Amino acid sequence: MMAGNEWINGYLEAILDSGTSMVDEKPHSKHQAFDMPGGHYNPTKYFVEEVVSGVDETDLHRTWIKVVATRNTRERTTRLENMCWRVWHLARKKKHLEWEDTQRSVHRRWEREQGRRDATEDMSEDLSEGERIDSVGEMVQSETPRQKFQRNFSNLEVWSDDNKGKKLYIVLISLHGLVRGENMELGRDSDTGGQVKYVVELARALAMMPGVYRVDLFTRQISSPEVDWSYGEPTEMLTSRQEDSDGNDIGESSGAYIIRIPFGPRDKYLHKELLWPHVQEFVDGALAHILNMSKVLGEQIGGGQPVWPYVIHSHYADAGDSAALLSGALNVPMVLTGHSLGRNKLEQLLKQGRQSKEDINSTYKIMRRIEAEELSLDAAELVITSTKQEIDEQWGLYDGFDVKLEKVLRARARRGVNCHGRYMPRMVVIPPGMDFSNVVDQEEAPDGDEVSTLSVLIGGSEGSSPKVLPTIWSELMRFLTNPHKPMILALSRPDPKKNLTTLLKAFGECRALRELANLTLIMGNRDDIDDMSSGNANVLTTVLKLIDKYDLYGLVAYPKHHKQSDVPEIYRLAAKTKGVFINPALVEPFGLTLIEAAAHGLPMVATKNGGPVDIHQALNNGLLIDPHDQEAISDALLKLVSEKNLWHDCRKNGWKNIHLFSWPEHCRTYLTRVAACRMRHPQWQTDTPLDDNMASEESLGDSLKDVQDMSLRLSVDGTLNGSLEYGSVEFEKVIAANEDPQLQDQVKRILSKIKKPTPVPTPESNGAMGNTPSHPHPHPYPVLRRRKRLIVIALDCYDSEGKPDAKIVQIVQDIFKAVRSDSQTSRTTGFAFSTAMPISETIEFLKSGKITVKDFDALVCSSGSEVYYPGMHSEDDKNLSPDPDYVSHIDYRWGCEGLKKTIWKIMNSHEDKKAANFTSLIQEDVNSNNAHCVSYLMKDATKAKRVDELRQKLRMRGLRCHLMYCRNSTRMQAIPLLASRSQALRYLFVRWGLNVANMYVILGETGDTDYEELISGTHKTVIMRGVVEKGSEDLLRTTGSYMKDDIVPGESPLISYTNAEARADEISNALKQVAKAVAGM
Repeated sequence: MMAGNEWINGYLEAILDSGTSMVDEKPHSKHQAFDMPGGHYNPTKYFVEEVVSGVDETDLHRTWIKVVATRNTRERTTRLENMCWRVWHLARKKKHLEWEDTQRSVHRRWEREQGRRDATEDMSEDLSEGERIDSVGEMVQSETPRQKFQRNFSNLEVWSDDNKGKKLYIVLISLHGLVRGENMELGRDSDTGGQVKYVVELARALAMMPGVYRVDLFTRQISSPEVDWSYGEPTEMLTSRQEDSDGNDIGESSGAYIIRIPFGPRDKYLHKELLWPHVQEFVDGALAHILNMSKVLGEQIGGGQPVWPYVIHSHYADAGDSAALLSGALNVPMVLTGHSLGRNKLEQLLKQGRQSKEDINSTYKIMRRIEAEELSLDAAELVITSTKQEIDEQWGLYDGFDVKLEKVLRARARRGVNCHGRYMPRMVVIPPGMDFSNVVDQEEAPDGDEVSTLSVLIGGSEGSSPKVLPTIWSELMRFLTNPHKPMILALSRPDPKKNLTTLLKAFGECRALRELANLTLIMGNRDDIDDMSSGNANVLTTVLKLIDKYDLYGLVAYPKHHKQSDVPEIYRLAAKTKGVFINPALVEPFGLTLIEAAAHGLPMVATKNGGPVDIHQALNNGLLIDPHDQEAISDALLKLVSEKNLWHDCRKNGWKNIHLFSWPEHCRTYLTRVAACRMRHPQWQTDTPLDDNMASEESLGDSLKDVQDMSLRLSVDGTLNGSLEYGSVEFEKVIAANEDPQLQDQVKRILSKIKKPTPVPTPESNGAMGNTPSHPHPHPYPVLRRRKRLIVIALDCYDSEGKPDAKIVQIVQDIFKAVRSDSQTSRTTGFAFSTAMPISETIEFLKSGKITVKDFDALVCSSGSEVYYPGMHSEDDKNLSPDPDYVSHIDYRWGCEGLKKTIWKIMNSHEDKKAANFTSLIQEDVNSNNAHCVSYLMKDATKAKRVDELRQKLRMRGLRCHLMYCRNSTRMQAIPLLASRSQALRYLFVRWGLNVANMYVILGETGDTDYEELISGTHKTVIMRGVVEKGSEDLLRTTGSYMKDDIVPGESPLISYTNAEARADEISNALKQVAKAVAGM
C-alpha cells in the first residue's frame, strides 16, 4: 500500500514547496514543466503548474497540517490521497465553471448587440454627428482639476442660496444593517459598514443646505435582544434646524431624522439576504409615514396643501426595490446609489471557480438582488456613482443600461425627436462627501518642523518631559526601531483583493525604501487569526511570514486593534513623519481613505484600477501604479519619500482641492443634478375637498355623541355618509321635546349635513351589505374615501379559454355574506374587484351572476391599468369611465407603440418566421386593449417565453413596462411600469386615504404572474384553497432566476387560509383570524 502511494508524497511536497508564488505568478511558458535541464519531463512540476496553480482553495494548508499531525501511516497515506483528489476535483470544477461563464458572457454580448440594433432600427431618424457626441467628451485638454471635476455643469444652474425659499422634503432609504446617528457600530457585521456612515452623514449634510426643510432617512426598526434598544426607536433626530442662516424661524418639523419602519419579524435582526420577502411590507409602512408627514408639512409650510417628497433616494439594491415602488405610488422622482452591485459580485465569484451559480444564488440571493437593481434602473431618473469606472464596468453589465444607447437617446431627447417610449436613466459621478471637521492642521509647516515637532512629542526637548501621546501612536511606535522615519501607511481589511502581500514584497525587496521609511499596516481588528475567515486569515498569515522572510522586524507596524476614532490620529502621525498613504488594491471601487489621507496632508500612491483615477484627477496629489507591478510600487513610494519638493507639491495640491470632496460640495452637486430631473408629484385633476369633508364628518360624530349623552335614542350609520335610522322629521320631533336651545341649534346644524336615508334593499338582494345600500344617484366622490376597511377580491379563476369561472359568483356572494354577518364592521367596509379582464367583460360577468356593479366601491381592471368607481356614476354601467388621475399617474414612461412593435418581433423570432408552417404565437386581443394595456391572445402557451426573459429583452432595447401572463396563460399583457394590481391599491391609499394596512386581499393558491405581488405588504391576505386550479405562474421565471421565497414570506401573521369549498362562515372566520393575529403583533 505504501509503495503504491509514494508518488502522492512527491506531489504534496511540490504543492507546499511552490507556495503562493506558483499561484500568483504566471509561468513563462505554457509547458514550462518540459523545459528542464536535459529536456526531461517533470510530472510533479507539471501537476503543480497545470492543476494546483489554477485552484483558489484557501484551506489546503490547514488540511496539510492535519495530515502531518496524523501518526498512523496508513491513515496519513489515505488523507494524502484524498487531498490530491480534492485538488484535482477543484481544478476540474473550476474549468467547467469558467467554460459556463464564458458561454454566458458570449450569449449576453450577442443579446445586447441585438437589442441595440433593434432599438436603432426602430428609431430611424438620423442624428447629426454633433448630437451623437456626449457632451462629457467635449472638453479641452487644459483643464484644472476643478474644471474636470465639474465638467458636466456647463448647462446646469448650480444650487445656491437663491433656493433657500424652496423648503424641500427629501427621503433617503437604507434598509439593512444597524443605522443610528451616534456611536455607529461600524464593522459589527458585513451589513453595518461604510454605507451606514455615508447615509447618516448625507442626511445631516442635506438638511443644512439652503432650500431643504426636512430629510427623512428610512431604515428598519429592530426590537431584538440581539441589538441595542436604540435600533427599536421609531424616530431619531439627527439635526434640528429651528432657524436658517439669517436667523429666521424655520419650523418645528425641520431637520434630519432617522425613521425606523417595522417590517419582517419584529424580534429578529435579519441580514440583508433575508430581507427580500419583506420589502413590500416596508413600502406600505413608509408610504403611511410619508403621507402623514406630507400633510403635517403642508400645514406648516405648504399653505394647507400636502408637501410631497422632492425626491426619493435609495441606497443599495433592497432600498432600490422599495424606492421604485414608493416612487411609483407617489409619482415622485427616484434617485439610486448602488454602493455595490450584484452582477459585478456574481461575475467575481464565478471567476473564483469555487461555487456554481446555483450555490452563489442560494447563499447571497444574488438573482433577487440583481432583479431589484434592474427594477431600480427601470424607475430611476438619476443614478449616482462614485467613479466613471462604476458606470462603464459595473452598471454596463445590466440589461437596463447601455452606455451607447443611453447617449443616442439623450441626443434624441435634446433634439426633441421621438424615442418611441425608450428610456435610459442618467448616470452621473458625484464622489461621496466627507466631514473634515476633525482635520486640525491645514497649514504648510516650514521644512523640518514636522520631524522636530515629532521629536519633541516623542522624546521631549532638553530639560522637558515628553508630551502625552495619543494611545494609538504609542501602540504603533512600539513596533518601530526608528519612529522618526517617514511612514508608509496602508489602511484596509486583510482581503486578498487589497493586495497587501504585494506591497510587503515591494517594501521588503527594496533596500533603499527600507532604509528611508517604515511601513504601517492597519488591517482591521483581530483577537485570534484562527477565528477569522479563511481568506483574511491567509492574508495575515502570509504577511507575518513575509515579515519574517525579509527580516522586517522594527520596520513594520501591524497592530491588532484600533478604534474608529484612532484613524485621524494615525493619518496625523504619518503626515508628521512626511509619510505617504498607499492603496495598492487590485481594483478599488472608490477609495475613501485616499481622500481622508489627503485631508490630513498625506500624498498618495494608488492603484490605477477604479476610483483612484478620478480622485487623482481632482486632487493631483500623488502617483498611480499598476498593482501587479511590484517594482512600480516600490519606485513610486521611493520617489515620494525621497523627493521633498514633490512631496510638498502633492501635499499642497491635496489641501487645495480637497474641498471638492466636502459634504457641502457633494450636496450642492447632488441638488443641482436632482433639480435637472423631470420633477413630478401627485397632481389631481379632480379637486377633492377631502380634508374639509372629513373634518365635518369628525365634527358630526362628536356632535352626535353629545346628543347621545343627552339620552336621545339615536342610531348613527357608521359608514360616514351621515345617514340616520330615524327620518329627519321624526328626529326633529325628538329634538323639539328638549328645551335646550343650544342643543337644538347644534342638531339642526348636524341635520343640514346629513342626507336622507336611501331605501334598504330586500333580503333577496345580492347587495354587498343589507345595511349599506348602493347609491341610486351618482356621487361626486367615491364612497371609498369614507371606508375604514376594503375587501379586495382578486381570485384569478378562469377556464381553459381564459373566461371567468362561474363558481366565482358564488364565492363573491359568500364574501358579501361573510362581511355582512359582522354588524360592527360591515357599516364601514367596502369592496373592490381586481382582475385582468377589461371593464366591459368585468361588468358582463358580474351581471351574469346577478351581482350589482355598484356593490363594489372600486373596480381594478386590465391587470391594474384602469381603476373605476361605480358609485360615482349613473345606473348605466356602460358609461363607467376610468379615474383620470390614475390614468395620468401611470402614464410615466409608457411607450405603447414602441412596445407593440418590439413585443411582436421578440415573440416571433427570425428562426420561427423561416419555418414553412410559421404561425405567430400571439394575436392582438383588441377587446382587451386600452390606452394603457396592450393585450395579446396566446395561441400556444407551451412555446411562450418566460416573463423574466421577455423583460430582459425589452430592457436591452430601452423599453420599460410591467409584463405579465394572465387568465390561465391565455393572455399576455403589457401595462405601464407604474401600473399593477398591487400598486393600484397603494394609489387608492394615496388618493383617497384608505390605508393599505386596512385592506384584505382575497386570493387563490395561484394566479396570474403578478400573483406574488398581491401577497406581500401590510395588507391582510386570505388565501382560499381549492378555488384556483391553474394559474399562469409557470410562465414567470426561467431556470436559475430568483425564487418565490425571495418575494413572499414563508410564514406571516398577515396571511390566513380557508379550506377547500369554504363558505361564508369560514371566510368570516379567516378574516377575523388574520385581523386578530395582526392586532397581537
